[in-house]
Amino acid sequence: MSAVNVLIVCSSPTQMKTILKIESGLLPPCGGFVLCHQILVALRHLHFKNIVHCDLKPENVLLASADSFPQVKLCDFGFARIIGEKSFRRSVVGTPAYLAPEVLRNKGYNRSLDMWSVGVIIYVSLSGTFPFNEDEDINDQIQNAAFMYPPHPWKKISPEAIDLINNLLQVKMRKRYSVDKTLSHPWLQDYQMWLDLRNLETRMNERYITHESDDLRWQHHAELSGLDYPLHLANSPLCNSRRGAEFYQEQEEELETLSERISDL
Repeated sequence: MSAVNVLIVCSSPTQMKTILKIESGLLPPCGGFVLCHQILVALRHLHFKNIVHCDLKPENVLLASADSFPQVKLCDFGFARIIGEKSFRRSVVGTPAYLAPEVLRNKGYNRSLDMWSVGVIIYVSLSGTFPFNEDEDINDQIQNAAFMYPPHPWKKISPEAIDLINNLLQVKMRKRYSVDKTLSHPWLQDYQMWLDLRNLETRMNERYITHESDDLRWQHHAELSGLDYPLHLANSPLCNSRRGAEFYQEQEEELETLSERISDL
């Protein structure tokens, strides 16, 4: 088995748990987007290396600064396991409140264990409460929407956020969203969030969260929506290549035409 060394360097790090103790008991949507997105990007890297954290919770999410949009680092890999894409483990791991049902029932688990924990973290960050009572059957609780999403505070939370949580808190592992599927979910496809992430990368002087392949898409979105697109981003080589957003629109039209032809066949 290959060795994995994890080094985390933080200057006066703050736990995400501390952020959740603000007066309202929950994160503002903009901050939640940025924090959750970074957690998912870190997980994508780990899962690509066949590493499963196995103990994701706010206490193990470090914020590198007190900024509104800080860099996020995962910590405490004491329960981490190396699990192949189609492999399962059975050893006891993690913290009960954030653990998937398959672990609590002593069944085999895989990397989707981390995705259940992400679902709980998002739920807690938006509502300030846990989704389940540990003394009751999880299946029964999940099927009771009134229990899972009471009007306060969920009436004010977007349907897209609830849909993502529902797809992460799936009892059947094969139905649970993967990291990539979660990152592409509409709730995390937010223009302002993308700008906040790009600004964070600019501060860090490193592009490690977003990908340049998305630049044209968001520039095109800004132009269609009448939104400002930062000049320092518009001047990037990719956005200037082949007429930038115009080229992106041409590609979209070609894909739509191709889809229509396939449908006709």
